[in-house]
Amino acid sequence: MTQSIATIALVVSDYDEAIAFYRDTLGFVVVADTPLGGGKRWVLVAPAAGGARLLLAVAEGEAQRARIGDQTDGRVGFFLETDDFERDFALYSARGVRFLEAPRHEAYGSVAVFEDLYGNKWDLIQPR
Repeated sequence: MTQSIATIALVVSDYDEAIAFYRDTLGFVVVADTPLGGGKRWVLVAPAAGGARLLLAVAEGEAQRARIGDQTDGRVGFFLETDDFERDFALYSARGVRFLEAPRHEAYGSVAVFEDLYGNKWDLIQPR
């Protein structure tokens, strides 16, 4: 049996602002943007080189709105691997991405924590 994690839902406040961040700031591609009726859309974004996709899901109700930007209760919840840490760190910094620390070089690779537009924590990581 072959399995993989294909898609992760990310609760956002607005489709278009989330698309703009992931596409224009992080360089992701829009895989799908399909109207579902009633203002809902099926929006998938992914790194240009492939991998797991993010389903950008607009929050419904107060409980979901409260989780925007804090889906993992303050922990790093998303890991973006790169083949060139220095290039992407410099590019994202120039595009205004907020890094929470200076780059670190650990036994497992080069890494720095950044926040997306809502405050979710991500690792930018180049594995060894």
